[in-house]
Amino acid sequence: MIDSPADMRSAQDILQSTFGFPEFRPGQAAIVDRLMAGTNTLCVMPTGAGKSLCYQVPALMMEGATIVVSPLTALMDDQIAGLAANGVQAAAIHSGRSREDNVAAWRAFQSGKAKLLYLSPERLMTDRMVAALETVHISMFVVDEAHCVSKWGASFRPEYELLGGLKNRFPNACIAAFTATADNATRRDISAKLFDGQGDIVVHGFDRPNLQLCVTEKTSWKPQVLSWLEPRRAQSGIVYCLSRKSTEEVADLLVEQGFRALPYHAGLSPETRRENQEAFMAEDAVVMVATIAFGMGIDKPDIRFVFHLNLPASMEAYYQEIGRGGRDGAPADAMMLYALKDVTMRRRFIDEDDADSDHKRREHKRLDALLAYCEASQCRRVMLLSYFGEDDAEPCGNCDTCLDPPDLIEATTEAQMLFSAIMRTGQMFGGGHVIDVLRGADTDKIRQRGHEQLPTYGVGQDKAKTWWQGLIRQMVAGGYLTIDIEGYGGLKLTSKGDGVLRGQGNVEIRQIKTKVKKASTRKTRIAADIELSDVDHELLSRLKTLRRELASERNVPAYIIFSDATLTDMCHLRPENLDQMGSVNGIGPKKLKDFGTLFLEVVRSEF
Repeated sequence: MIDSPADMRSAQDILQSTFGFPEFRPGQAAIVDRLMAGTNTLCVMPTGAGKSLCYQVPALMMEGATIVVSPLTALMDDQIAGLAANGVQAAAIHSGRSREDNVAAWRAFQSGKAKLLYLSPERLMTDRMVAALETVHISMFVVDEAHCVSKWGASFRPEYELLGGLKNRFPNACIAAFTATADNATRRDISAKLFDGQGDIVVHGFDRPNLQLCVTEKTSWKPQVLSWLEPRRAQSGIVYCLSRKSTEEVADLLVEQGFRALPYHAGLSPETRRENQEAFMAEDAVVMVATIAFGMGIDKPDIRFVFHLNLPASMEAYYQEIGRGGRDGAPADAMMLYALKDVTMRRRFIDEDDADSDHKRREHKRLDALLAYCEASQCRRVMLLSYFGEDDAEPCGNCDTCLDPPDLIEATTEAQMLFSAIMRTGQMFGGGHVIDVLRGADTDKIRQRGHEQLPTYGVGQDKAKTWWQGLIRQMVAGGYLTIDIEGYGGLKLTSKGDGVLRGQGNVEIRQIKTKVKKASTRKTRIAADIELSDVDHELLSRLKTLRRELASERNVPAYIIFSDATLTDMCHLRPENLDQMGSVNGIGPKKLKDFGTLFLEVVRSEF
């Protein structure tokens, strides 16, 4: 356990000597510190922030072994390949491996040769596996994709809930949980289930400043998709579709137009899905056209765009899906088309889901929040971060509403009408009832509560219901109102909204139209156009070619060899010998030994 700065330096030594990084990224060292001290910790970190190192470094320092719970076999294999490339022996037991390989993995782990063992939650929480692990000194359990634990989350998986039993069977082991997607309610639920709330919750931020966020209404999707993708032909990216049928249709359209596009959905055979995924991971300039069946565990760093042809399920789902872009930290684009038909379909999906009424209510309110994001008249990044509890963000200057602000109209009076109706009805009702009060509707709910006697009853009857719905979405987007997801979906005033109600501020909104408008031309930039001017792109291309060849020989994704960031640093430093090559960011001793000479030859051939 870490008790002093001297111990922390040993973590720094492992980071340098094993993984080839000179220092931790912001926030990583504090998490390593907590885990080494045995503190149960839930870590919420944006995609690409380096969460794997936060538990891999402590795992190598701890006296006992570490179990990593991972949802996908492909993700386990990639993690093990990445560790092996750095000279770290790890093991995995899963259905995709032969019995002989699984037995060998267990023996390597049981003997201490492999300090990390990757398991799915289903395999881990069997009586036989738990009993076997009780014979081994387990120092830490790591739960990856921890949002799957919580029923409050958008991606609940029942088998993950069983992990709550670990704290009782292994009381002396530290439990670490990692996710990129969890709002306040979900975070509290994960903490309660995994370690009875007796631990730390570390939120390292949700901001992904390298992603440009854009949303536009869907008018004619084929020309919209093609015109947006045309300047991105040299890039890898994902196009998300709502159904299997539309996935095939979009993939066929792109292939006809000369794109290297591959479909991915649950209706394809496992062999086809695996082949398409491997092609996407290994090759450049591939567009994966997919349903949400594709994504979790995809660790391709150089995905330059994520395009949503339809409205995602929620803000959490949207954040998770766009988070697959730009994991290398370089610029990436997130574009979403949405239409009223998508909203109707999403509502139907929720209502037809085999879930209890509370779950359906929460999902409807999550969808409400996403619609508010789509209607935002202010910075989208501010809206997105506010949803996850980060209320101090400044306008980013890098989303569509910042780059091309929409036409705004004065709506202070209407906003005060809305806020007054919400306040006078007790801040406990959703938009439907509040709008009925404003428009003077005659409903049982209004009569039973005496709301027809309120001063705000009927004051908004000159506006259509859809107009008031649009205003509510924009007021949520602007931080004037919040939706009580944990409660019953009631609208509540924030301090900002309360100030407007008291006459202490004005409100401007995006013009609300009852008909779908034509998509506007945005002043967007393309991620491919933003390049480091001092990088020799010819050299970088040659290095990537070598990397792709080595990855193909070893049957691993290219980033397992070296990340794009490492190759870029190599271009900057232009090492002349192996000692200098060892100073490149991301090259540890094992990778230097295995690949250093090969890449050095490419670099030196440029002189």
